[in-house]
Amino acid sequence: MIPLKYNIRNLWVRRTTTLMTVLGTGIVVWSSCILFGLVDGLQHSLKVSGDPLDLIIIRKGATNETNGGFDLDKAEEIATIPGIARDRDGKLLCALELLNIPVVARIDGTRANVIVRGVSEASRGLRPRFDLKQGRYLDPGKDECIVSQSISRRFQGASLGGLLRTGEREAYRVVGIFTAGGTAADSEVWVDRKDLERHTAREGSVSCVQLRAASADDFRSISARIENDAQFRLQAVPETTYFLEQSRSSLFLKVTGTIIAVFLTVGAMFAAANTMFAAVNSRIREIGTMRAIGFSRMDILVSFLFESILICFLGGLIGVIATLPLSALTFGTNNFNTFTELTVSFRFGPAVTLVATAMTAAMGVLGGLFPAIRAVRLDVVKALREL
Repeated sequence: MIPLKYNIRNLWVRRTTTLMTVLGTGIVVWSSCILFGLVDGLQHSLKVSGDPLDLIIIRKGATNETNGGFDLDKAEEIATIPGIARDRDGKLLCALELLNIPVVARIDGTRANVIVRGVSEASRGLRPRFDLKQGRYLDPGKDECIVSQSISRRFQGASLGGLLRTGEREAYRVVGIFTAGGTAADSEVWVDRKDLERHTAREGSVSCVQLRAASADDFRSISARIENDAQFRLQAVPETTYFLEQSRSSLFLKVTGTIIAVFLTVGAMFAAANTMFAAVNSRIREIGTMRAIGFSRMDILVSFLFESILICFLGGLIGVIATLPLSALTFGTNNFNTFTELTVSFRFGPAVTLVATAMTAAMGVLGGLFPAIRAVRLDVVKALREL
């Protein structure tokens, strides 16, 4: 077995090419981690939004709240169905909500679609991760709004006390800033439903009804009645299922990210192979000497593979460490279901780390395999003549 210090010494002797390969590998791993961290963050923001006893009621055939509106009369009848849970104050956890998607100016001058949600009194209770960070909750009928913390940082007039304009004649005074634990609500503006009705001339309709069942049996009973009773004939979607379907919008990003990562990995493999081929060419006489003093072909093969894996491991480690500061960042992307602003945080969890590890191993093994095979196939006598 060839001592490990021999490999480390050789990497130091060729430190310039070693450093370039390490940095190249690090950039590949860093770029791929960012892509997969983006997808993981997008999926997380939607998956964590659901509660197992919550239902979202929309019209049949609709795919989301933005196109799922129905009559206000039906919504009010839904609130009378037995089995709906109540909060600590005895109020029904059933919220009639209305959505509008205006184009709002960002701080940098660009514009984006933003979900303005007309909420009811029960809306907060149906979102247990809701936390009012600054200011107060909105008062109905006063054209007030509360905005998510990420929206307040990204859009004009969305800071506490500001005037958020969502149309030529529509504006709301920001009285509070909230967070929602990384759920979909972290990308929304909340206003009073009746204020939104008045501004958008949509009296007599809602976009959805959200409610919480008191028990699993009530959950099934309410679902069956809403979907089968001729009085309603609506679609009662479990909230967990609803957001799972929404998270599938990230499939395109995941596929695209995987393809890009594969191409980057192949490129890094060539870089590692080039480095190792150069190492073989410059160490022909060393290889001949090692064979002459008794080291086997397998010993030499393992030695060269180890060097390649070590180079790529160092690069992968640098790439993963470089992504850590991004964990605290949030950014806006597009929700492909509603075409609205969606706030996402990078997530570099076990899945992303596993991808980085697999990429590093692939680059090290495949990048060093062929140079290592070339090294063990060298003729001992010809190699010694290089002396």
